[in-house]
Amino acid sequence: MKKILLVDDDIELTGMLARYLKREQFEVELAHDGESGVRLALQGGHALIVLDVMMPRLSGMEALRRIRANRRTPVIMLTARGDNVDRIVGLDMGADDYVPKPCTPGELVARIRAVLRRTDPPPEAEPSPPSADVIEAGLLSMWPGRREATWRGQVLSLTGTEFVLLLTLARHAGQLMPKADISLQALGRPLTPYDRRIDVHLSSVRQKLGLRADGQPWIQSVRGLGYQLLKD
Repeated sequence: MKKILLVDDDIELTGMLARYLKREQFEVELAHDGESGVRLALQGGHALIVLDVMMPRLSGMEALRRIRANRRTPVIMLTARGDNVDRIVGLDMGADDYVPKPCTPGELVARIRAVLRRTDPPPEAEPSPPSADVIEAGLLSMWPGRREATWRGQVLSLTGTEFVLLLTLARHAGQLMPKADISLQALGRPLTPYDRRIDVHLSSVRQKLGLRADGQPWIQSVRGLGYQLLKD
């Protein structure tokens, strides 16, 4: 059973969500303030963390910052419905997804499963040579089976969502990919109007790759069309 850490000060809501998650074959650990949530998150052992933005003692954003400084565990933020600022800031700080509150248990479980599908390394039937599944695009090397990447020969630290987005661009390096195709191939869902998840995550990846010799980013964006990873 995969363990989910649920951090929210709404005791009634977390109790309801915890019962539903257990029925869906998840193990659940609860925390009702940001400091407790960070402490439990840093102990490890969680497949995913659900983190509310508004909490006592330590905000969800600060909790996310402290977690991301030490762990790559996937994080889903719970945000107030319609509050785009919190969503964008949370994604920019390394959250993998967000769910607007109030949400149904079924919606949350669906988002959890979707994030786990794209961040969990796929099972391997038997050991394979280290380079067997490598995807290379210029200075970038990625191993999908191990969820590992190197840039200029150095380990590239990526969240699960950043990894699958960059992997999708690497598979089509040198080609302009429409955002709708990126969303389907990387995130497994259709692109919706005003959804900025891809933009925010790829902005973070661009910063990690740095700039080319000509001062341009390695990931080019074409307004209204999509993104392209340059190979050289």
